[in-house]
Amino acid sequence: MRSQIPEVTLHDGLKIPSIGLGTAKLKGSDGVTAITSAIDNGYRLIDSAYNYENEGTVGEAVRKTTVPREALRITSKLPGRYHSYSDAVTTIQESLYRANLDYYDLYIIHWPNPIQGKYIEAWQALIDAKKWGLIRSIGVSNFLPEHLERLKNETGVLPTINQIELHPFFNQEEQREWHEKHGVITESWSPLSRGSDVFENETIQAIANKYNKTIPQVILRWHYQLGAVSIPKSSSPSRQLENISIFDFALDYEDMDSLAQLTRPDGRMNDQNPAVYEEF
Repeated sequence: MRSQIPEVTLHDGLKIPSIGLGTAKLKGSDGVTAITSAIDNGYRLIDSAYNYENEGTVGEAVRKTTVPREALRITSKLPGRYHSYSDAVTTIQESLYRANLDYYDLYIIHWPNPIQGKYIEAWQALIDAKKWGLIRSIGVSNFLPEHLERLKNETGVLPTINQIELHPFFNQEEQREWHEKHGVITESWSPLSRGSDVFENETIQAIANKYNKTIPQVILRWHYQLGAVSIPKSSSPSRQLENISIFDFALDYEDMDSLAQLTRPDGRMNDQNPAVYEEF
């Protein structure tokens, strides 16, 4: 039996699953196999990026699966080197050509690159691409509230979603509160902290034992109860199924609080602070 994944509604009306598949490093024929496996297992949200160099792999998986295109939600992201308006428009088109898709359900600015300072141009390109029917919904990734405020003030349009680093060691409480107040959905990248020391954490293991679940299932359930869409990556069919088998239990208040206490001031995995980090 395939798991049924609850949906969330973005502020423009598009519905997306509350958990999807991250695809970084999933490339070539092995990547196609992994992504089609995920779709067969019930995944409908597939996250990619121009800089992952696998938009073609994602597109091939979409063509190979028997699931109708309109039932899928395919995401890609604009790299920092193409933030000028004309470059951004061309790159969106190129992303579609690479994947051989007519449209993306969600297209995202990958990083704000505030030192370069062209993200408003990039955002205007996404706004226009949506008007032209190339994108159904537009969002951002790694934007701080100050960047989001500027988007709103200068274009009148807030992203539907902001994909941010979010895991038990960096729970982004203030950022999530800002999102909730302004109707922006939080999406968690590396929701399992790239597997680092979360799998050896005694607090999380104790909670997993309590519910007879695995540590990844507890963490992904935590994201769900925070109201965040998570995009764990796995090429293993059994792990893919494990990661979406989180809707038959609920963490109680004490366990949610215990997980909240694990956050760290320096919890970012690679010290990628969006206030200064530049990605090209």
